[in-house]
Amino acid sequence: MTIEQIYTGCLAQGAYYITSNGEAAIVDPLRETAPYLNRLKKDGVKLKYIFETHFHADFVSGHVDLAKATGAAIVYGPNAACEFDYISATDGEEFAIGNIQIKALHTPGHTMESTTFLLKDENGKDYCIFSGDTLFLGDVGRPDLAQKAANMTKEDLAGLLYDSLMTKIMPLSDDVIVYPAHGAGSACGKNMMKETVDSLGNQKRVNYALNQPNRAAFVQAVTEGLLPPPRYFGLNVAMNKKGNESFETVLHNGVRELAPDAFEAAAESSGAMILDTRDSTIFYQGFIPQSVNIGLNGDFAPWVGAMIVDVKQPLLLVVDEGKEAEAVTRLSRVGFDNILGHLKGGFSAWLQAGKEADVVNRIVTATFAKQLEPGQDKIVDIRTETEYAAEHVAEAYNRPLTAINDWIKDIDPAEHFYMYCGSGYRSMIASSILQARGYRNFTEVEGGFKAISNTPVAKTNFVCQTKTMKAE
Repeated sequence: MTIEQIYTGCLAQGAYYITSNGEAAIVDPLRETAPYLNRLKKDGVKLKYIFETHFHADFVSGHVDLAKATGAAIVYGPNAACEFDYISATDGEEFAIGNIQIKALHTPGHTMESTTFLLKDENGKDYCIFSGDTLFLGDVGRPDLAQKAANMTKEDLAGLLYDSLMTKIMPLSDDVIVYPAHGAGSACGKNMMKETVDSLGNQKRVNYALNQPNRAAFVQAVTEGLLPPPRYFGLNVAMNKKGNESFETVLHNGVRELAPDAFEAAAESSGAMILDTRDSTIFYQGFIPQSVNIGLNGDFAPWVGAMIVDVKQPLLLVVDEGKEAEAVTRLSRVGFDNILGHLKGGFSAWLQAGKEADVVNRIVTATFAKQLEPGQDKIVDIRTETEYAAEHVAEAYNRPLTAINDWIKDIDPAEHFYMYCGSGYRSMIASSILQARGYRNFTEVEGGFKAISNTPVAKTNFVCQTKTMKAE
């Protein structure tokens, strides 16, 4: 028996590849199937089952493509309703893979179909659980994503989650290994550990949610402090239920080369958004007007989902040479399939063709420290409320990037402001969006608060209640 965790940092997501005696199973696969198919061929094993712990909201699974390519059966837990062939496992049902068994433990709460899969080894001993979004390391799945579909409140779902954990997970032996679907950085939880595998015994000791004195306390603990979920989550759920375009088709279309004139014509005729995936340190020096910068060298896919939201939005890409397939692949993981192509030759070809370009007014922190006039200049911190509360530039206003559509309309075009984030990644996203919508009277600070913290600029860890997200 072998078990391999395939962890994707950008999504903070864990998929699992399991083999035993010539047969294989995959738990929560990513969108692209080639890596799995290549591995199956290399190992000389046949894929028998594709286990889905629930309808994922933060990424699009490759279950349908993988099933078509291999003949493997897709397995969901009870209450799943899919528009493709699948097995709806009953609670306690077992599935044989070689010399091992995988048992379905229905654990509703995060979603109604959420199921934990318990692997029993060759000797029939409970070995590990693939806990999906039911149990994370240091946390549990958020209970507010399936409210509408289940016609329940988040408190109702949290109560179900408590019951699932107490009756299905906690009775298992301490030496059972926990393999969760996500780790730190995922929006599917709020308190996840950086580790990606642990023993259940240690989680019983350190996980705050598993140490609440009763059901009511658990419900309160897991429902408080939840940030609004990214708005693309519901669209990904729908794609995972219905099936989606073949990844190979999406990739073929996305890597299509368009010369500058054809690229410009496509943008004008299709209503496509120009997505520039270059690093912020390059983008600000020159870019196609109206394009939005979300750097590939960062949490690219989640930020695309959070900022663009509509997965059907046509996209045209500007990428560094050789990064075309990576950009398309990562976009497809969060459901952005309508990619019309990319700029052949990159931005340099655009300039060589004599096309118009734009820039962002970015300054280094030393210049910021020299120019800043405390009490007179307006400063906008676009980090999360939690980051802002920990420490921020004195007199800075908190305007989280995720809420830019709410606060952008309150900007006075005549009033200049300085803007920073944590490192410069998010503030360049904001800068490109602001300029695409006609706002230009601002200065972005390179390196963000990380760099600012090394300057004499006054900082505070006191949150002024008048300087939160609420408009003045």
